[in-house]
Amino acid sequence: MGIELLWQAVPQDNLRLANLCGALDANLRQLEVAFDVVIARRDHHFSVQGAAEPVHLARSALQRLWAQAERPLTMDDVQLAYVEARNAPLPLAEVEESVAAVSKTLAVEAPGVLALRTRKGRVAPRTPRQVAYVEAIRSHDITFGIGPAGTGKTFLAVACAVEAFEREQVERILLTRPAVEAGERLGFLPGDLAQKVDPYLRPLYDALYDLMGAERVAKLFERGAIEIAPLAFMRGRTLNHAFVILDEAQNTTPEQMKMFLTRIGIGSKAVITGDLTQIDLPRGAKSGLAEAVEVLQAVRGLAFQRFHREDVVRHPLVARIIEAYERVEEARREAGR
Repeated sequence: MGIELLWQAVPQDNLRLANLCGALDANLRQLEVAFDVVIARRDHHFSVQGAAEPVHLARSALQRLWAQAERPLTMDDVQLAYVEARNAPLPLAEVEESVAAVSKTLAVEAPGVLALRTRKGRVAPRTPRQVAYVEAIRSHDITFGIGPAGTGKTFLAVACAVEAFEREQVERILLTRPAVEAGERLGFLPGDLAQKVDPYLRPLYDALYDLMGAERVAKLFERGAIEIAPLAFMRGRTLNHAFVILDEAQNTTPEQMKMFLTRIGIGSKAVITGDLTQIDLPRGAKSGLAEAVEVLQAVRGLAFQRFHREDVVRHPLVARIIEAYERVEEARREAGR
């Protein structure tokens, strides 16, 4: 059953109101899609219509965005407000408070308080599981981050690596992933081996560029302080005083996973990320990540952090897509019993 709740932007500030709404109310339309509600506005008065819970979450997001609207809001700001409101909604009575009081509340209670510091600014985890993930990486030598696409597993791991490098806690950063095709064949790609595997490593480059800048990353590559390589190149190496990230670990074989984990040397830290619902190995082959979860769960000194669709920080539709696939998989499991 649909409901309608009212919210007023207080204090009345036309510039802040324009920043909140965006050009042609684009930010409001984005919130409508994210929460599946209808938002109407007259001056500083807003009407939010829809189911009870989405309406409350949308109002919570509006209040959060209002607290940030002293500057123009970006699409990323709106999507992150959606994620934060969904994971830590403000109490309904609190939504009615003034912007000053809400800003103070956000500074104390928002899950993004824990921040990673890099040269290009601060990176804040946005959900309670992301906060736990960063804390696990900081306090454990080997951490597994397991969950669906868009939950920040790889980006936060790279941010932790950059922070550790900038603070001289490690001497180098090494990023690796298995070069397993998701429906395509490596042999059909042009170029030599390095050029063939480069597309598989591109997400890791992108994260580094975002956090350190392309020019600094290029210099660190030249010095050997940052290295990106396919997993197959790790055999026979011992990695001391390094921050090592294994991405897309669901596509490792058990032998590759054991090989990688036994490369970790003195003063090193490793993060293994993967999504067990997106395994691209040949049919019947067991995932090294799946086996590691079974074999190593009780080993002291290792941390396992699982993410769910609620932690997705990409477009709000991504969480709904993941939810739809999960429903189909659950129905298939029920039918197979």
